[in-house]
Formats: sequence, C-alpha cells, structure tokens
Amino acid sequence: MTRKVVFDRSAEVVQWVADRVDEAHMGDDARGIGLEQDGVLVAGVAFNRYTETDIHMHVAIDKPRAITKEFVTCCFTFPFIQLGVNRVTGLVRSDNLPAQRLDEHLGFKREGLIRQACDDGTDLIVYGMLRSECRWIKEEQKDEN
Repeated sequence: MTRKVVFDRSAEVVQWVADRVDEAHMGDDARGIGLEQDGVLVAGVAFNRYTETDIHMHVAIDKPRAITKEFVTCCFTFPFIQLGVNRVTGLVRSDNLPAQRLDEHLGFKREGLIRQACDDGTDLIVYGMLRSECRWIKEEQKDEN
C-alpha cells in the first residue's frame, strides 16, 4: 500500500472535495492538497475564501485509515506558513457528527452557529483555528508573520 501527498493536481483535488462536501463552486482561486493511496485519491483538503488573515478549509475523506501525519501537517503548513494567515475557518453542518469530531480532534474550536445556512435549512457550525493553537506546525512558526 503506497500513500502519497499530492500537490500538483490542485484543480482535481478541489473538484473531488467539492463533490463530497456539497460545495457546488469553490471559486477560481481555490487550492487543494490530496492524499493518494495506490494511485487513487482517498482524502483531500480544499482551501478558498482567502483574505490574507483567514482562509476556509474543506475536508473530504473516503478512507479515514489512510490519513497520515504528513498529510495533516501539509494541510496546516499551507495556510499558516506558506500563505501566512492567522486563522483557518471550517464550516460544518450541524447534522454531520463525524466532521465535527474530526475538526475538534484536529484542534479546531467551536466558535458559533450560522442558523439555517444550508439549502435544506440545516445550521452550520463555525469552527476556527488560530496559528498559535495549531499543533501541526512547529512552535517557532507560530509567531512568524
């Protein structure tokens, strides 16, 4: 079983994630990082709504057991180190308990609720992570601007 972090197929990863998180259009500036297992995408993270201080993160996983520490580290290094944002925002449907558990396991903090924000009237939970809170980047990188 061969696993590999994929950086060079951003548009493909963004579409793969969008198809799984019901996000019809992520925007032309969206970027993606994928995880392949035996040549097949099994996880992906898409980033959009970049504002220089914040970026939105969307996560899709087909095979949770395939996730590697390297993949997760890359997914947080991109926004916090490469782009230099101070926070990452995640929006999760209130009826998606596995996604809520994943965000909390990764270190996101529940910050609020956007009521009836989904097409079907479901609420969205706002999760956020500050660079200073991220355990996936090195301590000395937490204070860099």
